[in-house]
Amino acid sequence: MDSSRVFAMPFATIYPLYVAKVERKGHTAAEVDTVISWLTGYSASQIGDAVADGRTLAQFFANAPALNPNANLITGMICGVRIEDISDPLMQQIRWMDKVVDEVAKGRKLEKIMR
Repeated sequence: MDSSRVFAMPFATIYPLYVAKVERKGHTAAEVDTVISWLTGYSASQIGDAVADGRTLAQFFANAPALNPNANLITGMICGVRIEDISDPLMQQIRWMDKVVDEVAKGRKLEKIMR
């Protein structure tokens, strides 16, 4: 999938997939909200607003209150690509979000995820 299609994808499409993923592994939507809030600065209610208003992933990150300054410490592989090697800043932010949600699903403690 090319980058522009990913950037234009509605956050409302991605968010329920994140929640379903972590719930299948015995975790909660609140944990997803916690790590997304840590990463982006959105509150849980603002995340709900982002789902409801249909904003794209590009808009979601462009309007983020404050990206966490420690987000660059998120490393590892997502979809066979090293996160720290991604050159496009928006794609890297999307992959950071993917990674922290994956870590919730794997049962990693929130304190460790939120570096």
